[in-house]
Amino acid sequence: MTREFPLEKYRNIGIIAHIDAGKTTTTERILFYTGKTYRIGSVDEGTTVTDWMVQERERGITIVSAAVTAEWKDYRINLIDTPGHIDFTAEVQRSLRVLDGGVVVFDATQGVEPQSETVWRQADKYGVPRICFINKMDRTGASYEDSIGSIRKRLGANPIAMQIPIGSESKFTGVIDLLRKKAFYWEDELGVDMVEKDVPEDLRDEVDARHDQLVEEIAGLDDELTIRFLEGETLSIEDLIAGLRRAVISGKCNPCYAGTSLKNKGIQLLLDAVVDLLPSPLDIPAAVGHSLDESAEILCPTDDNAPAGALVFKIVSDPYVGRLAYFRVYSGTVKQGQMLLNPKKGKKERIGRLIRMYADRRDDITEVYAGEIAAVLGLKETFTGDTLCDPSHPVVLEAISFPEPVISIAVEPKTIADQEKIGLALQKLSEEDPTFVVRSDENTGQTIISGMGELHLAIIVDRLMREFRVAANIGSERVAYKETIRRPVTKVSYKYSKQSGGHGQYGHVVLDLEPNDSGKGILFESKIIGGAIPKEYIPAVEKGVREAAESGPLGGYPMTDIKVSLVDGSFHEVDSSEMAFKLAGSLGFKEAVGKASPVLLEPIMKVEITIPEEYLGDVLGQMSSRRGEIQGTDIHTGRTQVVRAMVPLGEMFGYATTLRSSTQGRGVFSMEFDHYSAVSESTAQKILNS
Repeated sequence: MTREFPLEKYRNIGIIAHIDAGKTTTTERILFYTGKTYRIGSVDEGTTVTDWMVQERERGITIVSAAVTAEWKDYRINLIDTPGHIDFTAEVQRSLRVLDGGVVVFDATQGVEPQSETVWRQADKYGVPRICFINKMDRTGASYEDSIGSIRKRLGANPIAMQIPIGSESKFTGVIDLLRKKAFYWEDELGVDMVEKDVPEDLRDEVDARHDQLVEEIAGLDDELTIRFLEGETLSIEDLIAGLRRAVISGKCNPCYAGTSLKNKGIQLLLDAVVDLLPSPLDIPAAVGHSLDESAEILCPTDDNAPAGALVFKIVSDPYVGRLAYFRVYSGTVKQGQMLLNPKKGKKERIGRLIRMYADRRDDITEVYAGEIAAVLGLKETFTGDTLCDPSHPVVLEAISFPEPVISIAVEPKTIADQEKIGLALQKLSEEDPTFVVRSDENTGQTIISGMGELHLAIIVDRLMREFRVAANIGSERVAYKETIRRPVTKVSYKYSKQSGGHGQYGHVVLDLEPNDSGKGILFESKIIGGAIPKEYIPAVEKGVREAAESGPLGGYPMTDIKVSLVDGSFHEVDSSEMAFKLAGSLGFKEAVGKASPVLLEPIMKVEITIPEEYLGDVLGQMSSRRGEIQGTDIHTGRTQVVRAMVPLGEMFGYATTLRSSTQGRGVFSMEFDHYSAVSESTAQKILNS
C-alpha cells in the first residue's frame, strides 16, 4: 500500500469554539460538501455524524471529540470536532496536542465568549496556527466587524478580515472575497452551488479600498513581500496567499471568514482557506522527544522512512469492537502486525487492526504514514499520552497534561451482580478519560468518582447505566477539597520499632517538610549522606509518605503542594525491612504534618456571567453572598453586561437556578477551574462539619 495523497496535501485540523457557536453544524456541512455524507445532519434532530453518542444527541452538545477524514480539491483533511463545554476541556486539550491547525468558530452575535478564550489559550500553548470562521451571520444582532474587534481586544490576536458580508442578519446572502475582488452567493437551499459574480456596484469603492488595505497588511507580515511591495512591484494573488500562509503558520495573524453553517453559506470558501493557509505536517517543526533517561533530545522527522514514533492521544471503549486507541504518527510508518515499544511501560505492543475513523464508522487500512491520524485495536498496556516507537530506536514524546478533577460523588452498586460489573465499568471509563478519577474512601469504604463538573459526572453516570448496564445509587455532589501545610517543620524524627519474637521491625526516619508551589503536588527527595539509611530502603520511605499523603488530618482529603526531605535516620542490621521503613515514612509524615499548621484548600472557579444591564446589581450581590471576588465587568453588546468573578466551587452548586429566576431566564454563566486556595478557619469548620 502506498500513500494516497502526498504529505504536503494533508491537513490535520480541529474545529474548536465556545459551546453552541456551531462547531458540529460546521463539521456536518464540511462532510456534506466534501462528499462524505449525502444528507446534511442536524444537531437539533440528533442526526449528526460526529455527535454519535446517545447522550450527545439527547443534549444537543458535543461530549467526545470525533475524528473524521474528508477530501477537498485533492487534499486529505483529517478533522476533529471538539466539545465546547468546559467540563470536557480535556478532549480539546488532547486534540490540540496532535493537530497541525485549527478553525476557531465564533458566534457573530456574541463574538469572543468565555470558552472561546479558553480554547484559544490552549491552542496558544500548543502553538497551533488558526483561521477564524464568524458563524451565524444570518442571526439578529450578528456583526462581522464587532466579532473581529472582540477577537483583537479579548484574545490579543491579529485577526485579518478576508471577506465582507453581503447583506446583514436575515438579509445575509453572500460574501465578497477581498483578495480576489469577487462576490459569492449560495442561491440553492442546500448551498451546493456557489455562484461567483462581480462585486455589486454599490460596494465597489469600499471593496477596492479594503483590497488595497489587505494587500498592504499581508505584505507587512512577510519580509520577502515587504521588500517587493515597497519597491512598487504588483503582487500576484498566488504571492499574497503564499505570504499569508507563512504568516498564519508562524502565528502572526488569523484570517477571518464569514458564513452561516445552518443556512449552508460560506463553507466552501472556508475549506479553500483550510487547504490554502493551514499547515501540512511538513510545515510544522519535527516533534521533539527524549531518551528513556531524559538525558538527550531526539527529533522525530516527518518522514515515512524514519524510525516509527507515534503518540496515543485518546482511548475509546467501543461496545462492538473493544478498546480503540487513536494515535498520531509523527515519524516513520506504522503497519498492521508490527511490534512497537511503549517506552514508559517497557512493554512491546503488537499493532492489531488499523482503522481510519469516520466518526463512529470505520475503514480498515494496513499502514499509517507520518503525519496521519488513525486508530488501532488491541493495545493492552498503552493509554492516553503514551508513546509507541520502533524498539530499536526508543523515544518518549511529550505527554499531554490534564487539569485535575474538582467535583466528586459517591456511587454504590444496587445489587451484588452490579458490584462485580461496576469496578470493570469504572476502570474502562477512567482509561478513556484522564480527567475522570476513581478512588475508594478509606473511612467509609465508598467508591468516589471525581470529574471536571456537574455535567461531566452526569454523563459518566448516564453511561454507567446505559452502556455498561450497571444499576447504582448516586450520592450528592461534593467538592474535591485538598489539604496542605502553612509552615515548614524540620527534623521531625519518627522511630518504628516492634519486637515480636524472632526478627523485629525497625525503621527510623528524620523528615523536613515545607510548603511547595501551588500545583506541584507531593515532592519527595532524599538528602541521606553516608548511608544512615541504606539506599534500598529509601523508595519504601517515599512510598509510605505518598500513601499517608492520600488522606490529610483535617477531613481525610488528599494532601498536596508539600516538599518532603528525608534528611537522616538509622537502621538495624537484622530488624530493618522495607515494610518497617514504609511504616516509619507514613507515620513520620503524619506526625510532621500535624506540626506544620495543616490547612484546607478549596477549588476556585473563574466565573463569567452574561446578563442584561438591569440585573447587574442583583448578580453582584449574589456573587458577594457566595464568597465571590469580583474581577471586573464589561459591556458586551448593546445593553448586555459581563461580570467576571473568582468564586469557590462549593458556593456555585444550584447557581444556574438562582440566576435563571433572578433574570427571568435571560442570564447565562460559564465557569472553569482556576486554582486552589486556602480556606479561612471559620469556613473550614463549616465545611468539615457539614
